Amino acid sequence: MVVIIAVVIASASGGGPSRSSRAASAGSSSGRGSTTSPRRAQHKPPVHKPSAYRVGITNLTVSEPATAAVTTATTSTSTTSTTAARSLATRVRYPAIGAPIGPPQPGGSPDLGHKPFPLIIFSQGFNYPAEGYAALMNAWARAGYVVADPTYPLTDPTDAAGVNETDILHHPADLRSVISRLLAAGRAASGPLHGLINPSEVALVGQSDGGDVSLAVAANTCCRDPRVRAAAILSGAELPAFGGRYYAAGSPPLLVVQGDQDTINAAGCSAALYNGAPAPKYYVDLLGASHLTPYVGPGPWQVRVQRAVTAFLDLYLKHESGGLRRLQRAAQAPGVVTLTTAPALAGQSTYCPPTGIP
Repeated sequence: MVVIIAVVIASASGGGPSRSSRAASAGSSSGRGSTTSPRRAQHKPPVHKPSAYRVGITNLTVSEPATAAVTTATTSTSTTSTTAARSLATRVRYPAIGAPIGPPQPGGSPDLGHKPFPLIIFSQGFNYPAEGYAALMNAWARAGYVVADPTYPLTDPTDAAGVNETDILHHPADLRSVISRLLAAGRAASGPLHGLINPSEVALVGQSDGGDVSLAVAANTCCRDPRVRAAAILSGAELPAFGGRYYAAGSPPLLVVQGDQDTINAAGCSAALYNGAPAPKYYVDLLGASHLTPYVGPGPWQVRVQRAVTAFLDLYLKHESGGLRRLQRAAQAPGVVTLTTAPALAGQSTYCPPTGIP
């Protein structure tokens, strides 16, 4: 009796593991026996992303091999040609760790805590440096986008080989290669872009000739890339030299931006592509604006363009319902900018002068 009583007292006072303590121990090591249900234990609260980021910068090169020889024949002659290997130096801006102030930081630590981010590929205008649009691209990266701006061959004024606008015919293929290279960098096991890019959220933005190229890759059967989910065309046009048919195979949401005093890319060019595109589409009319200044220079338009593009992409890439309200605020100001979402522009000429590119 004495022995039995001693054992009972020892068990009651914690001398051995109780049922509940064993369950708690098992729960801490295997997830079973916890007083919290498995469903609740696996629940993760939503990640609240910052409204602005520090901007980091890295550089990469997009290389394309030479194409095989192609022979074209007529009744009297035949021509054999190849496309030489091409290389595009590409600067990439990305959300980085740190206060969202100050200039972009080369090699800044990527913000892995809020990855992945949508990808924007920006295409430059002819005979104007890609980095001339840095203010726009910095703003988009600060807003939570990875932004790449390749320098196209024979397009940049500093190109040692000079400039040649007919090289634009190769640019849709260049742009698709850039998309592939950036997505591969995002999937890589290491590197500054590792894990940063959401491959399902790719947008194109281009100005002037870069807008022509972006539109072709977004919406022309000649060159369409289905990975593109939205496009913003800044003073661009449908370029007949690409061939193919616009919008025949579908089109992502489009934002069309045009200065009404543009003498290089006439307003009719943007009106024509807007009228032909399926919804959803938006036309931003920059009142009193010329061809280049709204995108690279001081004035009342640049911040409007930056905010309108950001809001548009927030709506269609980040799927933020507030993006539409922000787009409406950015693109509507008396005497400065107006926004249209009608099926066609009323009273606007759609005549687009020929470019001379064969």
